[in-house]
Amino acid sequence: MTAGRTNPLDDATDAAAHNADPAGAEPAAGRASSLDGVVIADFSRVLAAPYATMMLGDLGAEVVKVEQPGRGDETRTWGPPHFEDEATYFLSVNRNKRSVQIDLSTEAGREQARELIARADVVVENFKPGTMKKFGLDYESLGRDDLVYCSISGFGSGKGADLPGYDLLVQAVGGLMSVTGPGPYEPVKTGVALVDVLTGLHACVGILAALRHREATGQGQLVELDLLSVLLSSMVNQSAGFTLAGSVPKPMGNRHPSIAPYEVFPTADQPIVLAVGNDRQFRRLCSVLDVPELATDERFVTNADRVEHVDELFEILQARLRTRPAQHWFETLTPLGVPCGPVNDIAHAFALAESLDLGPTATIDDMTLVANPIRLSRTPVTYRLRPPKLEQ
Repeated sequence: MTAGRTNPLDDATDAAAHNADPAGAEPAAGRASSLDGVVIADFSRVLAAPYATMMLGDLGAEVVKVEQPGRGDETRTWGPPHFEDEATYFLSVNRNKRSVQIDLSTEAGREQARELIARADVVVENFKPGTMKKFGLDYESLGRDDLVYCSISGFGSGKGADLPGYDLLVQAVGGLMSVTGPGPYEPVKTGVALVDVLTGLHACVGILAALRHREATGQGQLVELDLLSVLLSSMVNQSAGFTLAGSVPKPMGNRHPSIAPYEVFPTADQPIVLAVGNDRQFRRLCSVLDVPELATDERFVTNADRVEHVDELFEILQARLRTRPAQHWFETLTPLGVPCGPVNDIAHAFALAESLDLGPTATIDDMTLVANPIRLSRTPVTYRLRPPKLEQ
């Protein structure tokens, strides 16, 4: 669909109305989705904001994704891996959306965007701050008192407006890499763009709160998020340790700054995690490992003692754990309430979720995607539309 169309939302609405949920029965009377009737004009790209709009789409909102003609979202080219000829990166965050191609650099395109927004309840965008204002499509220029407008940036719309908002960069300057990795000279990023995902989730919360306020008052509002602020909030105990006690945490590998034993241990075949959170669990662990005397050793009696002597504790425990395979320890310790588990790859992680009947995947047409983890008893999420191809 190109900028020559006058009402891009018409096609999107019609298509959504005629799509049953391929992953289950079409919602019956009384089981409408939570956000039925909410229309989102989605000007977002890459990950943080598209993740937010996909989550809202799963909850029933009609999402119209605006893309640059001929090119589309950058992540359409971010591969391998691919599913057939489509980048799985793009597919991971764009289901339950329809795509329209609008050239915002032209007056005709901007007029088309205004028509789309006029019929929308929510606008979501994550362009560089100032871009939507240049197009006359920012919150103030639109002048709609009932519009919920969500803007996501890397470092805010003030002094940080010109800084590039890439997840890796925010992980670095925001402190996450300083506490991740084996040591101070080996900072490590997380294995997924975690800050983007967290920002998308925070955006969902902000949008839903704004919609609730609008329902009560008829008034919309501007919802703003930036990746740096989200990261600082999401580092929770590490951030609070600094703001409240002046503590500047350092990387500890897989250890926890406040709990022990809480890290990865070798076994006879593969690594295993122990996450012992209280003294009772520690006593049970010592009994199973046939070292009950550790539970009364003055170095290890309390959690604080164990944290202080964590190196000594690790050496004793790893010597015992090396005697049996990981699965043995998992099957022995878990029934006793001692939290532990093997370090799975993603294939084994999905297999575990399947074995627990968690339903970790959802199928749309011939495509198997990761399921939305939110379970609602009256208004369950639905999977109505596969991620759109650019020509749709």
